[in-house]
Amino acid sequence: MALEVKRKQGETFESLLRRFTKRTIQSGKLLQAKKIKYYQKPKTKRERKESALKREDFRKFREHLRRIGKLDEYLEKKK
Repeated sequence: MALEVKRKQGETFESLLRRFTKRTIQSGKLLQAKKIKYYQKPKTKRERKESALKREDFRKFREHLRRIGKLDEYLEKKK
């Protein structure tokens, strides 16, 4: 359904634009379009497990570097 806003007699363009914007927001069309545009498929159970394992390995690696005193060097190289 198209959204239509007609200009009233003597109405400025700014007020017409403000009314149109308000109607657009109230209709919920923008919100619906954003949901469609930025939709991400949910991760599968296997993908969630793999990403959790990667995070855990990286935490362990950083903790090891911190213990041996090389964490600062590692972060400087990464930049």
